[in-house]
Amino acid sequence: MFNGGYLGKLLRINLSTQNVSIEQVKDENFKKYLGGRGLAAKYYYDEIGSDVEPLSAENKLIFVTGPITGLKLPTSTKFQLSTKSPISGHYLCSNSSGTFGPYLKMGGFDALIIEGEADDWTYIKIKDDEVSFHSAEKYLGMDTVETEKALKEEAETKRTSVMCIGSSGENQNHLASIIVDTRFFGRGGGGAVMGAKKLKAVTITGTGTIPVADREMMKEVNKIALADLKVSRASISKYGTHQLVEAINGAASMPTRNFQSSYFEDGDKIDAHQMLSDYLVKSTACYMCPIACGKLNEVKEGPYAGAMSRTEYETIGMLGANCGISDFAAIIKAAQLCDEYGIDTMSTGAGVSMIMELFEEGLITKEDTDGIEARFGSPEALIGLVKLIAEKKAIGDLVSRGMLGVLEERPEWEPYAVHVKGMGLAAYDPRGIHGNALTYGTSSRGACHCVGGYTVTTELFDEKYDRFGLEGKGELVKNAQNTRAFVDSIGICTVARRALGFSDSPTGNALLAVTGYDFTPLLPEIGNRIYNIERMILNREGVRRIDDQIPYRLKNYPVADGPIKGRVVTDEMYNTMLSDFYSVRGWDGDGIVMEETVTATGLDSL
Repeated sequence: MFNGGYLGKLLRINLSTQNVSIEQVKDENFKKYLGGRGLAAKYYYDEIGSDVEPLSAENKLIFVTGPITGLKLPTSTKFQLSTKSPISGHYLCSNSSGTFGPYLKMGGFDALIIEGEADDWTYIKIKDDEVSFHSAEKYLGMDTVETEKALKEEAETKRTSVMCIGSSGENQNHLASIIVDTRFFGRGGGGAVMGAKKLKAVTITGTGTIPVADREMMKEVNKIALADLKVSRASISKYGTHQLVEAINGAASMPTRNFQSSYFEDGDKIDAHQMLSDYLVKSTACYMCPIACGKLNEVKEGPYAGAMSRTEYETIGMLGANCGISDFAAIIKAAQLCDEYGIDTMSTGAGVSMIMELFEEGLITKEDTDGIEARFGSPEALIGLVKLIAEKKAIGDLVSRGMLGVLEERPEWEPYAVHVKGMGLAAYDPRGIHGNALTYGTSSRGACHCVGGYTVTTELFDEKYDRFGLEGKGELVKNAQNTRAFVDSIGICTVARRALGFSDSPTGNALLAVTGYDFTPLLPEIGNRIYNIERMILNREGVRRIDDQIPYRLKNYPVADGPIKGRVVTDEMYNTMLSDFYSVRGWDGDGIVMEETVTATGLDSL
């Protein structure tokens, strides 16, 4: 059926037995689920039952590339992870850049499944179809930067990618990420799953070529896309995602001091202009990316001199404004610590801000914070609390279990735990963008502005929508979710998707050139199928309407100050949007995928 883009093979590695097998992937599965996130969800559905515990040997790490991953097209860097999350206890999907996905394809595989649990700390070395197991004892305790450097130095070729965890992953910190060539499977605790398997790292070397149906057509697609991106993405090339600080704060939708407010009065001290003038070292790009939105920042003077990290809008929002921090140098340092320990900056920022509010309210003391004066706006408190969370010390031990872990022990702290399904919110306040509340509540992996459907730009800048309105938000969010689902399955970055024709109404010949099959008109249908199989997984794991609710704070606390002071998303408002969303999705009133929807989306064979 396909003349390119796919290899038709899956590499399965069992850590318990050190057994390695190669399996065929059916063309029918590529046709229905495309690859990437869609195919990873299908394997999850088939292989990870509802009774599997996230940190057990029965959980699996399912990595899947897309048809465009690794090819000479813009941002063909992406690949996907599915596993059961220790943060939510449910299905997790995550995507990462880096060269691991491209090299996996060049090694001859569309997918990699790692299962079981090693007897001793291990790292796996993959070279094309050769797999070997090695002791990781000498790498234990190394941070992610040291681990990647050491393993690349040992590699036989520079064409090797490293996927690893830091000390937080080793210690099964629920906020732990998996690092891929300085990029991340960031949210949801994938690093803790890897740590529970006693797997420190996986290296991949791929020496083959990826088949393409029509290389001349692909070259033309590439040429057109590059010309488009040079113009359409000029701003993000210059400013990175940092440009959102000014826009979102200007719209009074930036979470501030643990979502007490939605406007940070010192936003100009942590925005893109501040970054460019005082901290930028260089712009960085992922594999095959002409945009280079990554901004490597370095602190040149002061108490954090020498600190260096690649900050993003979400990092600045959650470690900065949401903690009341206006010291950009401290944010850079905190992000560096998160990267080295291997923990998610967003979830960590959510945890730090909650601790700060609990401290200021007198609900915890210095005895809980290991002596830290944990007040909003304190750079010293930010750095100290990041370390406590990463190292699972004092109050950090409780916060390292995620929001559900916190509430299991301290249910009275619900007003301060701003999360959905255990995952802290991203750096957008739905009290200023009401449809964004739906994206958090109905995201397949907990509070996520990406998987849940990025409606922010549309709600703020499209005159068709009232950002404080409820009407039409169900359809808006559904369409955004479906688009993100198929984009995540193709193997490209969402920043470049429109230049390749992958808008909400997809066009163009990218997939035809690569695979020889015209997926393009089918993409919305495929995206809808992917989102519904994810919901069927969640339903099987017990998720219902009550789990799709937004946090107590957003429903009960009007914005404390700023341009939209007094705004709130009440329970009635939210559930009006949620009922509308369920209706347009074809789910019943409790959020369960209805039988007719299962049939209509081609999932009845499951």
